[in-house]
Amino acid sequence: MNGKPINIDSLADIRDVVIDTSLPVPEKKLSYISQIKNPELYRCDDTIVRISHVNTGVSFADRFKQYLLSKQGMTLT
Repeated sequence: MNGKPINIDSLADIRDVVIDTSLPVPEKKLSYISQIKNPELYRCDDTIVRISHVNTGVSFADRFKQYLLSKQGMTLT
Protein backbone atom coordinates (compact mmCIF):
# COMPACT_ATOMS: atom_id res chain seq x y z
CA MET A 1 0.00 0.00 0.00
CA ASN A 2 1.36 3.40 -0.89
CA GLY A 3 -0.35 5.29 1.94
CA LYS A 4 -2.39 7.56 -0.30
CA PRO A 5 -6.06 7.89 0.65
CA ILE A 6 -8.46 6.26 -1.80
CA ASN A 7 -11.54 8.10 -3.00
CA ILE A 8 -14.11 5.29 -3.09
CA ASP A 9 -16.25 7.29 -5.52
CA SER A 10 -13.45 7.16 -8.09
CA LEU A 11 -13.46 3.34 -8.13
CA ALA A 12 -15.55 1.18 -10.43
CA ASP A 13 -18.19 -0.88 -8.62
CA ILE A 14 -17.94 -4.54 -9.63
CA ARG A 15 -21.71 -4.87 -9.23
CA ASP A 16 -22.08 -2.61 -12.29
CA VAL A 17 -19.92 -4.80 -14.52
CA VAL A 18 -21.96 -6.61 -17.17
CA ILE A 19 -20.37 -9.11 -19.52
CA ASP A 20 -22.04 -10.18 -22.76
CA THR A 21 -21.68 -13.96 -22.58
CA SER A 22 -22.13 -14.28 -26.34
CA LEU A 23 -18.76 -12.58 -26.95
CA PRO A 24 -15.57 -14.56 -27.56
CA VAL A 25 -13.31 -14.85 -24.48
CA PRO A 26 -10.79 -12.17 -25.58
CA GLU A 27 -13.61 -9.66 -26.03
CA LYS A 28 -15.11 -10.61 -22.66
CA LYS A 29 -11.75 -9.89 -21.04
CA LEU A 30 -11.49 -6.52 -22.77
CA SER A 31 -15.03 -5.66 -21.74
CA TYR A 32 -14.30 -6.54 -18.11
CA ILE A 33 -11.08 -4.49 -18.04
CA SER A 34 -12.70 -1.48 -19.68
CA GLN A 35 -15.55 -1.54 -17.15
CA ILE A 36 -13.59 -2.29 -13.96
CA LYS A 37 -10.69 0.02 -14.98
CA ASN A 38 -8.27 -1.41 -12.42
CA PRO A 39 -8.77 -5.13 -11.65
CA GLU A 40 -6.51 -4.81 -8.61
CA LEU A 41 -8.44 -1.93 -7.01
CA TYR A 42 -12.20 -1.54 -7.26
CA ARG A 43 -15.19 -1.50 -4.96
CA CYS A 44 -18.20 -3.60 -4.13
CA ASP A 45 -20.84 -1.22 -2.76
CA ASP A 46 -19.11 0.58 0.12
CA THR A 47 -16.20 -1.86 0.40
CA ILE A 48 -12.85 -1.21 -1.27
CA VAL A 49 -11.37 -4.38 -2.79
CA ARG A 50 -7.60 -4.48 -3.25
CA ILE A 51 -6.10 -7.54 -4.94
CA SER A 52 -2.48 -8.45 -4.41
CA HIS A 53 -0.43 -11.55 -5.03
CA VAL A 54 2.89 -13.13 -4.30
CA ASN A 55 5.05 -14.47 -7.12
CA THR A 56 5.04 -18.21 -6.44
CA GLY A 57 5.77 -19.32 -9.97
CA VAL A 58 2.16 -20.45 -10.43
CA SER A 59 -0.02 -18.25 -12.62
CA PHE A 60 -3.23 -16.66 -11.40
CA ALA A 61 -5.08 -18.56 -14.13
CA ASP A 62 -3.76 -21.90 -12.82
CA ARG A 63 -4.63 -20.98 -9.23
CA PHE A 64 -8.12 -19.95 -10.30
CA LYS A 65 -8.61 -23.21 -12.22
CA GLN A 66 -7.38 -25.09 -9.16
CA TYR A 67 -9.90 -23.24 -6.99
CA LEU A 68 -12.80 -23.95 -9.35
CA LEU A 69 -11.87 -27.62 -9.65
CA SER A 70 -11.55 -27.94 -5.88
CA LYS A 71 -15.15 -26.76 -5.56
CA GLN A 72 -16.10 -29.77 -7.71
CA GLY A 73 -13.92 -32.18 -5.70
CA MET A 74 -11.28 -32.33 -8.44
CA THR A 75 -7.62 -31.28 -8.65
CA LEU A 76 -5.44 -29.67 -11.29
CA THR A 77 -2.75 -32.06 -12.54
